[in-house]
Amino acid sequence: MFVVCGEALMDVYVRDSTPTGLLLDARVGGSPFNMAVGLARLGQPVQLLAGLSQDVYGERLLQTLRDEGVGAALVVHSPAPTTLSVVSVNHAGVPSYAFHGHGAADRQLHPHTLPALPEAAQVLQFGSYSMVVEPVGGTLQALAAAERGRRLIAYDPNVRLNVEPDVARWRSVVGEMVGRSDLVKVSDEDLGLLYPDESPAHVAERWLAQGARLVVVTRGATGSEAWNRQGHAAAQSLLVDVVDTVGAGDTFQAALLTWLAEHGGLSAQALDTLDAHQLGAMLRFGARAASITCSRRGADMPRRAELL
Repeated sequence: MFVVCGEALMDVYVRDSTPTGLLLDARVGGSPFNMAVGLARLGQPVQLLAGLSQDVYGERLLQTLRDEGVGAALVVHSPAPTTLSVVSVNHAGVPSYAFHGHGAADRQLHPHTLPALPEAAQVLQFGSYSMVVEPVGGTLQALAAAERGRRLIAYDPNVRLNVEPDVARWRSVVGEMVGRSDLVKVSDEDLGLLYPDESPAHVAERWLAQGARLVVVTRGATGSEAWNRQGHAAAQSLLVDVVDTVGAGDTFQAALLTWLAEHGGLSAQALDTLDAHQLGAMLRFGARAASITCSRRGADMPRRAELL
């Protein structure tokens, strides 16, 4: 079983102007929430560990978890409001975000409110801004440290400077989490923000030396690369008519984890032994899944049958 840890929120899309304001379209979202849904759609058992509001948005998020087959036993309910992420998409389909989440439910996870993990939980997935805002950030970092070696730890920084603008804070958290993670997936855009003077290959080598077993870098339309102790592999992205890229990175990560689950790769030792052929197949599977999401509006992740 996968346990995805982090935020759940509402993405509020600005659709058009009206005579009296703006036409808005609110949709369930948040990188960890999307990834949990993506794993469920790909046929994987998954639970979401997150703080959810008891407001109307939180109830809608909870209903979506139920509808998608994502376990909600690890959800921590809160009277705090739901974070709203206002999304505008440019002519190339690339989204920008404005977050309204200070004091929101997704940030109200404390060590004493964390539920006990089920014995069946084999993989813990962390990432996004929930790792750098408090109190949830410190809570989840401590959880990753406590569970390293007992369960596979996966991490995607998913840097959001409009939530936490301090790049040094992100670098500090990423550095700590890389040392606690077995699998790290990161976009070249995030690497450019965090380490503008280092090549992705150099960062990957450094992270492997810090203890990561597998490092994957996504490059948008130009493909992806992976490094482990056996070597390196690369894969091209698929050409599609892009509607927008919302959820593409979350889909890619869900697909990586699914491929590993289907090929006996969910252990630190298994990640060490993946050869270049296997790494390439894994990357191509992730690219196929992400291309489907990019061809649709919003974070509409594919189901397993669509990848046959």
